[in-house]
Amino acid sequence: MTLTAPSTYKALTEQEAIRLAQSLDVFASSATLQCEEIGDGNLNYVFRITDSATGQGLIIKQALPYAKVVGESWPLTLHRATIEANALKLHGSLAKGRVPEVYATDAALAVTVMEDLSQLTILRNGLIDGKHYPKLAEHIGSYLAHTLFHTSDFGLHPFEKKRLAAEFSNPELCKITEDLIFTDPFFDHDTNDFEEPLREAAQAIWDNEPLKFEVAKLKRSFLTEAEALLHGDLHTGSIFVDEDDTKVIDPEFAFYGPIGFDIGLFLANLIVQAITRSGEERELIVQDITQTWQVFEQQFSGLWESDGIETYKTTTGYREYAIEKIFHDAIGFAGCELIRRTIGLAHVRDLDDIADESTRIDRKRQTLKAGETLIQTRREYQSIKQLETAIKELSK
Repeated sequence: MTLTAPSTYKALTEQEAIRLAQSLDVFASSATLQCEEIGDGNLNYVFRITDSATGQGLIIKQALPYAKVVGESWPLTLHRATIEANALKLHGSLAKGRVPEVYATDAALAVTVMEDLSQLTILRNGLIDGKHYPKLAEHIGSYLAHTLFHTSDFGLHPFEKKRLAAEFSNPELCKITEDLIFTDPFFDHDTNDFEEPLREAAQAIWDNEPLKFEVAKLKRSFLTEAEALLHGDLHTGSIFVDEDDTKVIDPEFAFYGPIGFDIGLFLANLIVQAITRSGEERELIVQDITQTWQVFEQQFSGLWESDGIETYKTTTGYREYAIEKIFHDAIGFAGCELIRRTIGLAHVRDLDDIADESTRIDRKRQTLKAGETLIQTRREYQSIKQLETAIKELSK
């Protein structure tokens, strides 16, 4: 559905968001609608429109022509809204029930209208509160297997795959990732942000040439390996959950890249939780890390057998080679994410909200060490159980 909207861009007010919602066949014509701006992200406005009588709601997300976290000095393309909406639709068709439903879009306004998920909790918030979600690993492992396999050369005709790769060309947001994950944290760059007690640890990273050599390889993989359509920013703030449901949101960084990238970012955010937890709560998170990979590997392998179109799919050792590459890539990307979330521009509340300064600095040093270790030793892990053991040691 396309909205009845102006043909040129303007940032919405709450009243204008209500008028857009009224133009859709979602609410009763007599409904009294309320609007709340709920966005806490860096790049967009997010409005929740609700019927005051029934509580029924929807979300209107509008991209801004600049990075909200910085201001107009950091301009951004509005086309990312179209990329996000199209990624939600495609991923929703491949991993049914794992993304919000898209009701309407408008390219000129850079607006996407979608399902309201306010009955769910942002995963990061729930994890910080010590919650555990028993179906999370199964749901995310399955989401990753289906979205990544079915948009790759393993499961998609090469003409269609190349068409999608062109459709999801996303150079501006990819450049943000290139800089903030793979470059700036590994140099003394002015975008980096960290407490002074971490300077020595940061300097050690900047001086570690073997580490930077491995990061350079991972960055090149990100730049050149158009393997599958990625979410592109899959962290625990991009997932809504409850005990029974899981929904992945915000794929505005979607593009064609290495399969291991989405997996690595998600696992890294769980590793942060393993570092900040202790005892049984830590054990549950480590189990989620292991199960996520196990579900991904099992379902990706099943799709390889049932839906694979690659000529060499039955060649002895090829599937194992492909999955091993994904595994090692994911570990390396996880390491980069751990470092950038600690000393780079965009942090995570899991670490920053630790009230006691001494504990916070210790946990951040652990996170940096974990990142370095995973990047440099990623090819030494031959199974998820070996990685599980390493994570337990790194998070003690």
